[in-house]
Amino acid sequence: MTANNDDFTTRLMDDMDPILLDFVKKKVNSFIKWDLVRFFYENPHTADTVENIAKYAGRNTDAVRPELEDLVESGIMQKKILDNTAIYSLSTDETMRALVDKFILACEDRHFRVKAVYHIIRGMR
Repeated sequence: MTANNDDFTTRLMDDMDPILLDFVKKKVNSFIKWDLVRFFYENPHTADTVENIAKYAGRNTDAVRPELEDLVESGIMQKKILDNTAIYSLSTDETMRALVDKFILACEDRHFRVKAVYHIIRGMR
C-alpha cells in the first residue's frame, strides 16, 4: 500500500465523532473492553467479581482482570473491595454513562463498527 492510500484510509477511518474516536482510541481500545462495556451497558446495575464477569462475558479471567483495571483507571468502571474481593460495576458518573450510551448506540451502525474495529486493531500494533 502506498503512503497516499494509507493517508486516505486514515482520513476515512478518522471520520467519526471526535469524542467517540477518542473513546475508542483511549478507553475501549481492545475487543475485551468493548465486550465488557457492552455487558455493563446491558446490565447497568451489575456489581460482581472478575471471575463472574469473565464467565458472563465468555472470556478468560486472566484476560479480563487487566482490562477491567484499565476500565477502572479510565473512569468507565468502578471497583470496591468487599471482604478482600474486588467488585466491579459501571461508573455512576452521569457524564461517563452518557458516553458509554453514545458509544453503544453508535455501534448499531455498521460503518461505525468497522471504524472502531480498525482503530482497535491499529492500536494493537
